Amino acid sequence: MTVSEHKTRAGRGTLIRVVVPRPLTESPAARYVWAVARLALGWVFVWAFLDKTFGLGHETPSAKAWVDGGSPTEGFLKHSPEGPLTGFYHGIAGAAWADWLFMIGLAGIGAALVLGVGMRIAAAGGAALLVMMWSVVLPPENNVFMDDHLIDALLIVGLALVSAGDTLGLGRWWGETRLVKRFPVLK
Repeated sequence: MTVSEHKTRAGRGTLIRVVVPRPLTESPAARYVWAVARLALGWVFVWAFLDKTFGLGHETPSAKAWVDGGSPTEGFLKHSPEGPLTGFYHGIAGAAWADWLFMIGLAGIGAALVLGVGMRIAAAGGAALLVMMWSVVLPPENNVFMDDHLIDALLIVGLALVSAGDTLGLGRWWGETRLVKRFPVLK
């Protein structure tokens, strides 16, 4: 356990040593683990954006690239398994507004995580996007309710809570800007 020691006077010159545990996230090792987790999750979002935009051939063939007129939402939403929200998601699959919102979300969340800025908004938006993606595949294939989308949603919220953008990122600098000091939600 990481501790911080404080000495205080307890009357007539008697010193009392008080041991106060420091949060685990203050240790350098923990800060770097959270930073690497942030970068890894950020890359997941950035890669999804790039692959869907340019059809890099991993999940999106070049013929279905967004820049060539393909829809980034149609494949996932239209061909999802039957579930309680199938009708809703089939109805918005391929809609231009859904494609734009999805791609802006992927790019913005990915950039925020990679740079370590705007972590609060990235956490809210990313968790919402991931929970919606989870709801597309209800019930999940390998578990009653849990899958990687929910785990990633919890992770992205945790990253914001521990200020993971401050290590190996621009979060500390970003937090000191006048804009963020005026609007702390942007941290």
